[in-house]
Order: sequence, then structure tokens, then C-alpha cells
Amino acid sequence: MVLTVGLFAPLGQAAPVAASPVAVPPAGGDAAGARTAPSDELPPPGVERTVRSGDPAAVPAAHSGDLGSADLEPRNDFAPWRVQQSAAAERSGRGAAAGEASGEAVACNPTDFGRTGAELIRLIKSVDMACVDSLFRIEPRYAAAAFRESQMLTVAAAVNEAAVAYRGDNSGSIQQLMYYLQAGYAVQWDNRLVVGEYSSEVPKAILPGVRAFFDNSHALDTTAENAGPLANAGVLADVTREPVTYLPIAKRLLTAYTSSAWDKDNLMWALNPAFLVLYRGIRSEDPKFREEIQKDPALIDLVAAFADRALVHAGGAYDGVLSNAVNELSRFMFYPEFRPRVRPLLQALTAKFSVTGPTRNQRATAAVGVRNYDQANCASYGTCQDAERFQAEYLTHVEQCSPSIRILAESMAPEQLDGTCTGLNGQDAFFHAVVRDDGPVADDLNSTIDVVVFDSSAEYKLLSTVMFGNSTDNGGMYLEGSPAKAGNKARFVAYEKTWGEPGFSIWNLNHEYTHYLDARFDMHGSFEAADPTPVAWWTEGLAEVVADSYLEVVNTLAIEAAAKHTYRLSTLFDSHYENEDRTYRWGYLAVRYMLERHRPDVDSLLALYRKGDWAGSRTLLKTTIGTRYDADFDAWLNSCAAGECRNTPSFPRLTECAGGDIRRLDSNCARSNLSATTGNYAHFYLWVPAGTRQVRVTSSGGTGNGELYYNPYGWAYTNSYVTRSAGPDNAETLTVTNPQAGYVFFSLYAQQGFSGVSVTSEF
Repeated sequence: MVLTVGLFAPLGQAAPVAASPVAVPPAGGDAAGARTAPSDELPPPGVERTVRSGDPAAVPAAHSGDLGSADLEPRNDFAPWRVQQSAAAERSGRGAAAGEASGEAVACNPTDFGRTGAELIRLIKSVDMACVDSLFRIEPRYAAAAFRESQMLTVAAAVNEAAVAYRGDNSGSIQQLMYYLQAGYAVQWDNRLVVGEYSSEVPKAILPGVRAFFDNSHALDTTAENAGPLANAGVLADVTREPVTYLPIAKRLLTAYTSSAWDKDNLMWALNPAFLVLYRGIRSEDPKFREEIQKDPALIDLVAAFADRALVHAGGAYDGVLSNAVNELSRFMFYPEFRPRVRPLLQALTAKFSVTGPTRNQRATAAVGVRNYDQANCASYGTCQDAERFQAEYLTHVEQCSPSIRILAESMAPEQLDGTCTGLNGQDAFFHAVVRDDGPVADDLNSTIDVVVFDSSAEYKLLSTVMFGNSTDNGGMYLEGSPAKAGNKARFVAYEKTWGEPGFSIWNLNHEYTHYLDARFDMHGSFEAADPTPVAWWTEGLAEVVADSYLEVVNTLAIEAAAKHTYRLSTLFDSHYENEDRTYRWGYLAVRYMLERHRPDVDSLLALYRKGDWAGSRTLLKTTIGTRYDADFDAWLNSCAAGECRNTPSFPRLTECAGGDIRRLDSNCARSNLSATTGNYAHFYLWVPAGTRQVRVTSSGGTGNGELYYNPYGWAYTNSYVTRSAGPDNAETLTVTNPQAGYVFFSLYAQQGFSGVSVTSEF
């Protein structure tokens, strides 16, 4: 699911300081090379998603007919209903809605919006904008009653009537009427099977009202009372996805900004919808839109002039409007014939921006635009090294968690870095116990990973794109790259959670780390190789199951989904990011069920995934298994909803190693309840058969601090070892690739006396 802010999403959720993307609802999933992940909580201003992505180097640079997948999309962070309720409306002597004008509280009940004709219009006018805002989240069962095509036509006619009579404020409740139409498109998009398709009559009916508003002499009043209606009218000009039709209105908005009278009362955000229209026209690759720009290329100059005038807002409340102007100016270079005109304008602007200071956001926006559309000439903009400059400036907190994990953060305290390392290091053993792998898949060289942590969602949305080229309409991404390529750098980008419960945490940290482990040990080749096969049910479901189980978190949303019995198991095998609920909640349910009830089938499936036999995996799922488990899965859902899924899944743990010598380790077994006093050792030896590709020894649990050492030549000591894992507690992991045959040696050194520790060995 893509939650669009400003176009479809409830504007009442927007926040002026957050970079909220306005995205085109996709036909299915994200751009090629991207995997989406969960949003169990709602970080302001909207739903966040997590993505596993392919090689960021694949982002196009400056090729005609190729829009960059990491293209920045316009922000529309203005919440007009807040203005509608402002003191300015009170000063006008007219309330924002009938109920408010009379001082009466008007009840807001979504079921009431099934009314028709004049009754529906009276209802919409009587409620406040917050009530209309709530309709964006209307339950699907009420969606058809509230937003049938006949109702949209009725309200569109009422908008036209109100626009003709518009007096420069919301006394006629035109905002509520326009916002209702916006909500209708959003709800219909998410519930097409329920609401039905809208015919061409709906956009035809909306057009006269929008035109009538902008033909009104009060349309561009620079007053607080006009800010909200103007913003809603501008967004409505984009909601029907007809950029050619509404291009004249976009031009009017751009030309209106000629004085400082606009620099107040959220009026700048009311001009911002112009960039939505421009974005839609170029992003849709509409040849008619291209022809219109060719006829009147002075529009490019208008955008550049707007950005130059808006420079005074860099780093301020209207910073996002300025960034949108820079972004859309660069996007014109998608068409080669416009590059000569755009280039000097964007170069002049970019020269005024810097990597630090108030113009940081615009520098990042310009650098991304150059990368996508004119990278061959990046030297003329001075942006060729901006990715490295931004990384060096902002990722200044570095922690080497283990030989394989490094954290690069904007700002994390030492105890936060240590705690994050502990959590990641301890997850390895849990993951391997779940998937029962035999080491990395063939040709996977991603033996190390960088964990990049931004300070907030807003920082992530801005900085990750310029640094790494990924899209940021999500809650983080795993950037796998090309795992068989020497020198490839695997990383995942995430951000600190700044909402909800107190305390420090990183959003989707363990989910994303599972993607790294799964890609390295279960999925052969690159993301692009696997993505054409519907593997999202496994990759996203496993990431949910492992992260939640490792953290001992109850997936309440999955339990709620189980009670609804929405999908059959055989249907879930075809999942490919259709929507958030199916991908994550039902992915969790499908993977957990298969692991608990049909482990041999999971082992067979992973054997195929690990070879990259995607056709074989489809045959196993759709033919060999087919619908055989559907009835049992449906029954299991009842048990899950009744409480079974509130327990941590009963994944098999490694059994105790055989033999009386507690120093002896073996294949896939554990030694438990180990202890040593400070400065002493618990020693181990292990016989490695010839041809073994990998040995992994892990310590966990207990109290104190034990550090793990490895020596292939004799007993391992702090002054006699080849490699070690020395974290702040007992969560240590050592992975030895292509070990020599024969006896090898490990030890757990008591940096601080430990007890109750387990050591596992797997190969």
C-alpha cells in the first residue's frame, strides 16, 4: 500500500516538517528491485513501509525515457482544515462550517454519508474538516454507501455552485465539499471491488468546479481565510490525474507568487499543488503533456523563478515548497530537448545550496535530480561527489558490532550503539535455527553489512536518497546490491523511531536484518533474480516471524487478520506486494503455519530457493502442495485468533552435543549452562570434515560477559587466536568460511565472570 499525503491521504495527518511523499498508486508493489515491509505503527505523518531493494547503482542517470526509481516526489504538508479552524476564520465573522458558525457540535458518523442529493450536501457542509478527514479511513463495508459515483457527481455539482459564489473564505463550506471528493478518490482506489470503478463522468463533473474556483476573483486572495480553500482546490486539480487539463491552473499558481504577501498564513503551501500537476504530467510520460511544454517552455522559467524567490524559506516552514520547486525543475530534464534550458537554471540554483546549513534539503534534492537526469554533466553542478559528502557529514557515529556488522549513524549514544549491536549479533543464531541453512548460498559475497541509522523518518526521506539512491516512501530498505560482485556493499537503511512509546528503538531494525540474512543464506542471486517469482509471502513473512519471535513481540495485527479468514494459503503463495495487510500480516501467518505444521515442505522449498530454482519452487508450491493445506490452514487460523499465535513459535532448538567431554562440539548441537570466573576460559574443540564450507559457533544467554575466540592451530587464548567476537555481553558469533579439515579450537573468555551460557556449533 502507498499512502499518499496531499493527493489522496487525509491532509489532517500531515506535518509541515515531515517529508511526506505524494506517490502514484502503483499497479502492484514498488518500482522494480524493491520489496516492501510492515507498518505496524503509524509514524507521523502517515504509514511507513520497509523495502528490500536491489542494486542502488541501477538507478538511471540521464537517459531519455527512463525516470529514476529514486525520484523525489512532491511534498504537500499543508493541513488546510487547521487553517479552516483558525482564529482568522473567526475574525471573518463566518464559521468554517454551519455547525461551527452556530456554535453547535455536529456529530460525525461515517454511516451518515450514505445520504443522497440535497441531504448529502447539507450533511457535508454541516460537519467540520476533521470529520471529512475521517472518511479517508472509512471501513470498507461503508465505502460504497459513502462514495458511490452518483454521490460524487452530486458533490461535484455542489462544488461548482459554491465556487461560483466563493467570497474568499470557507463560509460556503467549499473546503468540506472539495475534500469529500478527494476522500472519494482515495477510498475508491483502496476499495475498488466494493465501491466500483468511476466512469469518465466523475472527472468531467469535477473540472467545472475547479475552473470556477480559479476564475473567481477571490481565488488568489493573499489572506488566511483563503489559504485552506485554495489549497484544497489546487489538490483537487490533481486528484483526477489529468495534468494536461489542469496545467493552466498550475501556471496560475506559479505566477501568483510575486510578493511577500504569500509568505504567511500557510499560503505558500496553498501554491504547492502546482508541483503535483507538473509531477503527474512528466511522471506519467503523457505525450500530450510533453507537447504542451514544447509549445510553452517558458513554464520551466516560471518554476526556476519560483524557486529563486522562495530561497528565503530555506530551512523554514515552507522549506518543502522550495524543495518541490527544485525537484520539479530538475524533472523537466527527463525530456532531452529541455535539458539545455533547464541546465543553467538548475546550475545557478545549486550554486546557492550547500551540504550543511539551511539549504541542505535543496542541495540533496538538486543532487538527486542531477543523478537521475543529467549525471554525465554532474561536474557542472558540483554534485558528482555529493553522495560521499553527505555520508561524511552526517553518518559520523560508527560502531563495529562484529566482523560482519557495522553501524553508521547520524547520532547514537554509546549505550544505544552497544544495545543495537547486542540485538543484531544475537539474532544470527536464532535465524539459523529457524531456517536450518548450510551456510551462504553459492556466489554470495555479502559477508559484511552496513547498518545505516538516520535520526528520524524525515531525515531518512531526505538523506538516504542522496546518499544511496533508494526510494524513501517506506520505513527502511535493505539494499542488497549484486551479491556475486566483488567489492559489493550490502547495507540496510533505517531510522530511529521518534513516536509512540518512550525509549530508544530503530524502526524495523530486526525485520531488515532478517532480509540480509535471508538473502545471504536462503535466496540465490540478486533480488532482481527472485522478484519475478512471487516470493514476497516468504521473504516478508519470514522477516516478520523471525523479528517478532526473536524479540518476543506478539503480532496483534496478524492475529486480528487471522480472525477474518481473508485468504487461502494457496492464494498467499502468489503474494507480490498487493497490499500491506496481505504482504505482512498474512505473510506472517503463512510462514508461521508452514514452519509449525509442514516443516519438511519448508526445507524442500528452501533447498530450491538456495539454488535459484525459481520454476521448481513454483511447482512445489502451486502443484505439489497446491490447495492441499487450505482447509487445515483455515482451521489453524481459528486457533491462531483464539490465542495460539500469542505464544512465541515453537521453533526447534539445537540439541545438546553428545559425549561426556563438555569441551567437544559437533555438527548442529549445543553445550549449555557453561560458566567461568573472570580471566578464565571455557575451551572447546571441533572436528571439521574435509569439504566443510562453513562453521558457525555462537554463544548466548546467561550472565556476565564472555568473549568468543577461534584458533585453527591449538587451544584459543586472548594471545593466541585468529579471530574473535568481543561484544558487551554473551551474544557472540564467529563464522569461519572454508575452515581447514581436522580439529579446530574455540574458547569463551570470561572478560567478566559468566554463568548459564550456551554455546552452539553449526556446519
